[in-house]
Amino acid sequence: MTAPRSQRSALAWLRELAPLFLAGAALLAFWKLITVAANYPAFLLPAPESVAGRFLAALGDGTFARHLPATVAEVLLGFAAGGTLALLLGYLLARSHLAERLLSPYLVAAQATPILALAPLIALWFGSGLLSKVIICALICFFPIAVATMVGVRSVDGGLVEMAQSFGARRRQLLTTLEVPAALPQIFGGLRVGVTLAVVGAIVAEWAGGERGLGVLINLARGSLFDTPLLFATLAAIALLGVGLYVVVVLVERQVIGGRS
Repeated sequence: MTAPRSQRSALAWLRELAPLFLAGAALLAFWKLITVAANYPAFLLPAPESVAGRFLAALGDGTFARHLPATVAEVLLGFAAGGTLALLLGYLLARSHLAERLLSPYLVAAQATPILALAPLIALWFGSGLLSKVIICALICFFPIAVATMVGVRSVDGGLVEMAQSFGARRRQLLTTLEVPAALPQIFGGLRVGVTLAVVGAIVAEWAGGERGLGVLINLARGSLFDTPLLFATLAAIALLGVGLYVVVVLVERQVIGGRS
């Protein structure tokens, strides 16, 4: 007898996640060992249980509820804007060597410029509100998605394109039936990288100025509050946000590519 499909799926997820949980447990054990053996004061390195307690307290007293939605909004809007522009420009670069020669040096120069250096300037130009943070998130996630799109579109077999054109396929048909399906694995690879970078961009933008957000909460924890457990708890929340968004992209990828296969 074979197991039901739902049971097989659950077992597959368990096998996939088990190494992650084991690695996390080992990291927590090592962290606890350091705090006990070295006897660091809590303001330097709090124990895992202290951070966990502070995390739960921040959930209960509304601290995360005040700051997390702002960061999520910045990430999603910036990722949507940057991703859309990156997909369009990546396709243009893949199909136009002239556009690649003209734009590639500027794109590489923009990517090489640290976002931490750009953030104060963008905040100065556009203010410390939502717009500047969305721009920073869009900038930081733009490059990997654009490059992935360009590489994916160029990976299409030229012979298949010529064959389709010989049968009268138009540009739109080539795009929807040949180029996009072939480029999807690379595009989703860029989206996975881009969504995690968007989280980094939001935190950097909030450091540059703002009233709410997990980056602002980090500044409060290490500044006036001097609350190291809250600092660690906020870092954990940022990590969970990044992992959660990454998993969402992976699930969408499996649905889209799996549905086409």
